[in-house]
Amino acid sequence: MAVDPVQGVRGCFLFGASVVLAVNAVPPLRRRFLPYGSRTVAQQNVQLSPKGSLSAFLDYLATLQVPHRYFTHFYVVSVTSSALWAQEILRNGRLFSAIAALAPKIDPSKAMSKEQILLTWALMSAQGCRRLYESIRLAKPSNAKMWFVHWLLGWSFYAGMGLAVWVEGIQTLRSTPLKLALSSPSLRTATFLPLFLFASWMQNKCHRHLASLKKYSLPTHPFFRYITCPHYTAECLIYLSLAGIAAPPGQVFNKTILASLVFTAVNLGVTAETTRQWYVEKFGEDKVTALWRMIPFVY
Repeated sequence: MAVDPVQGVRGCFLFGASVVLAVNAVPPLRRRFLPYGSRTVAQQNVQLSPKGSLSAFLDYLATLQVPHRYFTHFYVVSVTSSALWAQEILRNGRLFSAIAALAPKIDPSKAMSKEQILLTWALMSAQGCRRLYESIRLAKPSNAKMWFVHWLLGWSFYAGMGLAVWVEGIQTLRSTPLKLALSSPSLRTATFLPLFLFASWMQNKCHRHLASLKKYSLPTHPFFRYITCPHYTAECLIYLSLAGIAAPPGQVFNKTILASLVFTAVNLGVTAETTRQWYVEKFGEDKVTALWRMIPFVY
């Protein structure tokens, strides 16, 4: 039975979010697998479980780690995925044709327009390039590690985003040639494009500030005054804006990109809680004054 590519991409994002929630809900799994980087519990402080037990097996799985600097790979995948699909679509390549053949026939007027596809692709490409630049130029040398599943999830997410930005416009791509043409911005674009630009600027400011800090010190930039992880807030706003820009006619948001936002919010929300706990343990409750972890007035 053929799988609708739209439903498939959405399902993968939501499945990933469910896995993160499930691991977070079980303390032995949460303690072993979710912290990463500076928040990872030092191995010498972990009491080893008896050999042959389930706990010992989980301990072993937790040792399967990769360097935290491999985060850069996520953005290499993002940029590569954007370039790959641009080439596939423009040349009507085999990969694009294979995915398009699985899509159910719908009226092209109910799909993303070619202008939306081009803009959403361009913005996601810009996001990938910026994050790749930041991960190379702003990252500090570190011996920090992350669980290999974090690494695989990151690869999968950014590979999926390469499809998500155009998959709800398959019928448009099949029925009309994709050409670069200037047109007046729609009200939707005029609303969500400034949000994307603001969130990108905000995230860059946060990343630059974090990179400027001495090792294991509290952030002091105004963005961190009320939110523990404002760079995560910005990440969510970026995908929210993309979901708004890419919404097909009659819809408020593009549901596929909205599913990616669900994964992003769940994944970063769990990490934001871990970060706050680490701040409290490292600096004391009285020093952690931010009221919210990631989303003001919500979480």
